[in-house]
Amino acid sequence: MGVFVLSDSQGLVALTPSEFVNEDDFQQLLEKYPALLSGSQIDDGKPRRWLLIKREKSIPDEDGGSGRWSVDHLFVDQDGIPTLVEVKRQSDTRLRREVVGQMLDYAANAVVYWPVEQLRAEFEQSCAAIGTSPDEEIRDRLDLDGDAEVLWQRVKTNLQAGRIRMLFVADRIPAELRRIVEFLNEQMDPAEVLALELRQFQGEGLKTIVPMLYGQTEEAQQKKTVQPIRQWDEASIFADIERRHGPEILRTAQKIVGWIKTKPDKVWYGRGSKDGSICLLVTANGLRSTPILLWTYGTVEVAFPYMKKPFDAPAKREELRERLNEIDGVNLPKDAIYKRPGIPISTFSNEETLRRFFDVMDWCIRELHSA
Repeated sequence: MGVFVLSDSQGLVALTPSEFVNEDDFQQLLEKYPALLSGSQIDDGKPRRWLLIKREKSIPDEDGGSGRWSVDHLFVDQDGIPTLVEVKRQSDTRLRREVVGQMLDYAANAVVYWPVEQLRAEFEQSCAAIGTSPDEEIRDRLDLDGDAEVLWQRVKTNLQAGRIRMLFVADRIPAELRRIVEFLNEQMDPAEVLALELRQFQGEGLKTIVPMLYGQTEEAQQKKTVQPIRQWDEASIFADIERRHGPEILRTAQKIVGWIKTKPDKVWYGRGSKDGSICLLVTANGLRSTPILLWTYGTVEVAFPYMKKPFDAPAKREELRERLNEIDGVNLPKDAIYKRPGIPISTFSNEETLRRFFDVMDWCIRELHSA
């Protein structure tokens, strides 16, 4: 296969296939030019845009583990779908069965042991290292306006649902790998498995890269039609809670939302294709915190990592955890202060239990405002 470039100065220039010098050069190219991942071939109706979270992202095989493996790149797209990218050159003999088993290991453990707050922290650290603003990166790379919180909530929801994308990238995709990828992509739902061939051609001082996607069969596309993102509001959240959990849980949820609405701070309604949320945004001294979210899948979430001063200090988070654990039915583990633990709404069906929860969260909000 050859590629021809018609140049005003050189006429017709024939470019011949060439290999990438080494795998690291290949990886750096994707880091610098993520558009090479050919988002238009993955979704021609709504081309995927890419935000690099981290290169060589570690993946543990147990809760709190340091990392047994690492994937070459972790990207997310504008819908918050985590995309694991593994890069291999055609000369690498692992580019057949071995790399498939490796990627499945990555994906199976990532959806369980990747807390979204850790992904967010690593992304923000990467931005700080190169002197860019995380919010600006999200806006510019993904063309998303508004609160970055929306993106991270989408990422969390997708991880919980197992909605991730596994993408093998090579300068030549062997026929054996194509067949495996097509089979897996047809069988797996909602996870997506694809292979992207990036053929490099050069000659006469010119260089071009031609992307070709494999695995996007008609059957796989029909199975994986993504539900449109919806903007939730109070009425739709209550209707979904009643449908999924019944009238008793709905009554408790209405009381919690009523309490949220009595606060002088901002009430924010989430966006998502499946799950809705309502949260309280507390702004104090120019810092915005999200202490509590209520989800239509039936939990009240305490967002420890999304609370600013004084709850950026582990000792203060621990104080909040201890106060919550004094409530009947609440038992948050020690590591919860680094996560976003969910408490079932049903825990607060008792009026006294609900009152004690409101007392603790009122104290939390006062602490945020007084910091």
